[in-house]
Amino acid sequence: MVDFDAASCRTLRMNEQYHNGVVWEEDVSDDSVVTGESLRRLAQLSSGDCLVVVGGPPCQPFSKAAYWTDPGDEAAYRRARARGEPALRPSSPIAARPDSRRSLVQEYWRLVQESDADGFLFENVPSIMHARNRPVLEEMLVAAGRAGYKTTLVKANAAEYGVPQRRVRVFVLGSRLAKPTPPERTHTLNSEGGLLPAVTAGEVLSDFESDEFFEPEEVVTGRWAEHLRAIPPGQNYKFHTAWAGHPDPTFETETRFWSFLLKLDPGCTSWTIPANPGPWVGPFHWDSRRLRTAELAALQGFPKGYHFSGNRRERVRQIGNAVPPPLARRMVEQVLKALNLDPTELLRQEVAVQA
Repeated sequence: MVDFDAASCRTLRMNEQYHNGVVWEEDVSDDSVVTGESLRRLAQLSSGDCLVVVGGPPCQPFSKAAYWTDPGDEAAYRRARARGEPALRPSSPIAARPDSRRSLVQEYWRLVQESDADGFLFENVPSIMHARNRPVLEEMLVAAGRAGYKTTLVKANAAEYGVPQRRVRVFVLGSRLAKPTPPERTHTLNSEGGLLPAVTAGEVLSDFESDEFFEPEEVVTGRWAEHLRAIPPGQNYKFHTAWAGHPDPTFETETRFWSFLLKLDPGCTSWTIPANPGPWVGPFHWDSRRLRTAELAALQGFPKGYHFSGNRRERVRQIGNAVPPPLARRMVEQVLKALNLDPTELLRQEVAVQA
């Protein structure tokens, strides 16, 4: 497991019962140190052993927030539309914002090639398919095809795989042997027959109500604290607008980002957990407090008792940046199956090694 973030590496080392691999605190863009050969060596794999490379380059350069806050014409158009104002769609070509982290997609692909991997799993946010970001993804897909990989692009909602969070992510499943198939959905958000109902926030957060999990940072005080307490579960700042029929409105609708003062509904799945929320960015607990670290982890699908290193800001960042483990597992299983490997047997072997 390779990451140059110290807190993330400490977290991995703190949870050895879930991870039995080497944690390497290093920058993957240093191609003189992090190479395909070094990955195989640390994983104790020879050149002939089967290898699947799993990675998720930072999503921030490709996220919606990146072009929502962009000072360019496209961002101005989107902000005007959000406020309900007339606006002309920009006619100039869409260009990507400069961000050195965009190159980490190429570094990821470099390691897949250098390690001569049999398969790979790539993950990122859906907006990597946006017109300004799509060339980065297409470049990797073309390179994979030329290298002999059969790829499958999957857009998946974590809530449809048993995670109590509506978190949509894009995956590329690659195999040199057979084209991977997308995993079958197990849960539904709309009462679809034959599938389990989506897991709600209330179902998973009920385990964390005791004072054992209390965190001082969860207490909400300040300018909008009373506004938050007045908002019903499942609603946001729009509750305090004339549009919603409030007798003394404070805000105008569509003038704030949708997650401003957003409050969970215990009977529904959670919205996406952000990695770097502002002081008034939700989702908040329906009891008008910030979510506890253990609650955030549960909404992300981490097992109960999984520990995170660092202060609250670092813990929240790690959880918000993570791929929900149950969703990641389902995608990895499909790559293994495409390589004629039995995920159940591999898991059994892993448990035996840990024991």
